[in-house]
Amino acid sequence: MEGDSGIEIHRVARIESAGPGDLTFLANPKYAGALAVTKASAVIAAEATGAPCAVIRSAWPYLTFARAAQVLSPDHRPEPGVHALAAIAKDAEVDPSATVGPFAVVSSGARVGARTIVHPHVVIGAGAVVGPDCVLHAHVSIRERCTLGARVIVQDGAVIGSDGYGFAQRPDGSHEKIPQTGPVVIEDDVEIGANTTIDRPAVGETRIQAGTKIDNLVQVGHGVTIGRHVLLAAQVGIAGSTVIGDHVIFGGQVGVGGHLTIGDRVKAVGQSGITNSVAADTFVSGYPAIENGEWRRSSAVFRKLPEMRRQLRDLESRLAAIEEKKRP
Repeated sequence: MEGDSGIEIHRVARIESAGPGDLTFLANPKYAGALAVTKASAVIAAEATGAPCAVIRSAWPYLTFARAAQVLSPDHRPEPGVHALAAIAKDAEVDPSATVGPFAVVSSGARVGARTIVHPHVVIGAGAVVGPDCVLHAHVSIRERCTLGARVIVQDGAVIGSDGYGFAQRPDGSHEKIPQTGPVVIEDDVEIGANTTIDRPAVGETRIQAGTKIDNLVQVGHGVTIGRHVLLAAQVGIAGSTVIGDHVIFGGQVGVGGHLTIGDRVKAVGQSGITNSVAADTFVSGYPAIENGEWRRSSAVFRKLPEMRRQLRDLESRLAAIEEKKRP
């Protein structure tokens, strides 16, 4: 640390709005100007020449800031035990160190692991398994036979194991529902955003692998497999039976068709529409999604199309006039 090591830090704050007692960070060089005039008591930065406050050096400023925030903003942890207004089936298993809030339901044969927190109005279906150190926020639904690993966080209103969208067409053109009986499996250290839905399949399973972080309002279709440490921003939609590799990043509102394979470390710009499988280490944009550099060049041409059309018509007129003069 550089500067006064005896200062007291009480909060974390943005670099522009920080004041005395606040800790901020600099991870993006474009905010260097704001650092010069910040009123924060300390800043986390890799290089912070000219900072008017104490500096905590870190090669990973944002990561260090995240860990500092955990220390300065600890979560409130309710007392262990089952609330008197919770409904626990006789054959359900709730670890004594877990917390189950009022109006929560733990159905027949379900299991709740050690130190897990089940907030009010959560419903855990029959035979579902919730591992240790999970947090299920209010109105979460964990449907029957689904499994959550350790340290899974599910934000308010999310549904794990809703029925997949499966219907068979009858001869008269109407549709008959295909029972969706496969489970959803959520591995360790996954976070699922508010009002996100992850569908169960008719056969097989839907699986979200370890370390993946899913934002709010994301739709994961039936039979999808999502790899490790994937980041999905808000309103991403993934159709059924698609396989997503490891370390994939999708911006907001990316749509992915069904029965595709998305390779490891693929990145897609927000609102991209992926209609074909994508090889590993590809950066795609647009609809239909193509390689990002090609998309940027195509977008630049697209803006010029009206003028190019006028020029083409002018050239055609000139050529026609020349051809007319050549005629005997």
